[in-house]
Amino acid sequence: MPASVTAADFGLGSCHVCGYLSRAERPGPGIAWPCPRCGANVRLRRFKSIGQTGALLLAAAICYLPANIMPVLITTTAEGTEADTILGGVARLYASGSWILSLVVLIASVMIPIGKMAVLAYLLIVVTQGAPTDRRQCMRLFRIVEFIGRWSMLDVFVDAFIVALVQLGPLMSVAPGPGVPFFAATAVLTMSAAIVFDPRLLWDRDRVGRIDDGL
Repeated sequence: MPASVTAADFGLGSCHVCGYLSRAERPGPGIAWPCPRCGANVRLRRFKSIGQTGALLLAAAICYLPANIMPVLITTTAEGTEADTILGGVARLYASGSWILSLVVLIASVMIPIGKMAVLAYLLIVVTQGAPTDRRQCMRLFRIVEFIGRWSMLDVFVDAFIVALVQLGPLMSVAPGPGVPFFAATAVLTMSAAIVFDPRLLWDRDRVGRIDDGL
């Protein structure tokens, strides 16, 4: 089927600040022009979207490894000190009967970060390699990533809540472990990768004379 006509074919771009649609005087990759309404720079596509998304995803994957290997919660009692990783904490919560909380931590700390990185990596492959796939389905996946991104810091919040709640002086205390900053960095990096990725590039790769993002 022939590709549908887009606004970029006519040199039209929407301002990311006020949403005003205007025409570029010299349309081309990476060329910006001032928005007639608010003066912000307008581009047909986000500049270097592919490169920035790839770099953020790589950094997130690097941070996610120590986030799972290093302990995220350190519990000190009269019997000694115990350190739990994310998966260790899930197993401990499940064994103690708190299976709902263990499920929340498993979804927020393991399934969501891995799923977000996998989806964004897949979308980058589709954009850069022009892989034959259903673009509408890709857009649905991207919207899901955007929607669940707001829950990315849930596990960090659970750790902070437990640390603030369980402080019983010399009897028992809980402190965040060294893996928490790495997990927080992973969440921030994946959220940033979803923000800088331009889903309009999915449709450009089907076209002759497609719009390059300046990679």
